[in-house]
This record gives sequence, C-alpha cells and structure tokens, in this order.
Amino acid sequence: MNLRVHINNVHGSQMAAKINGVFTIDEHYSFRFNAIAFGRIGGHNIGAKIPKSTQKALTKLGYDVDEVINELQQKLVRGDMTLPEGINKETFADN
Repeated sequence: MNLRVHINNVHGSQMAAKINGVFTIDEHYSFRFNAIAFGRIGGHNIGAKIPKSTQKALTKLGYDVDEVINELQQKLVRGDMTLPEGINKETFADN
C-alpha cells in the first residue's frame, strides 16, 4: 500500500495539535482524516480518525481499515507528510 499524507490545517502547538488533511492510497484515491497529536508530531501519540463513509469505501476497495489507519498514524508520527504553503513543520513538529 502506497499511502501519502497531506496536511490541510494544524491548530495547536508542539504539546497538542488538532490536524486535518487527506491521504492518498496507491495514487488513485483521496480520503479525508482528522487527528489529534499529543506530545508533538513526530513524537509520542497520534490518534487518527476517518469518517464511516471512508471506512466503507476503503473496505469496498479491498483495503483493511485498521491497516490503513495504522499506516496513516505511523506516517504522522514520523513526519512523513506534505504541508500547505505557509505552515512550517518546525512550529508543530519535533525534528
């Protein structure tokens, strides 16, 4: 599974941040997600959620929803994402 993450918006600080964005799987599908990061992105704990409609769509496409969420969270923890212009990773991520 080739999952890529793009952050649309971040509210918060290095200690706690609310994140929303989209992820793309295998270059063909794009889905919304929300996440809460505690202890910095690239840090301790990130909980990502995807809408029920997205979960159904992923299942229909043959993806394991838990595997997708796990991969999404891992990408967020590692800081493996793209950001919109004007948002600097240094303002909310632990390098």
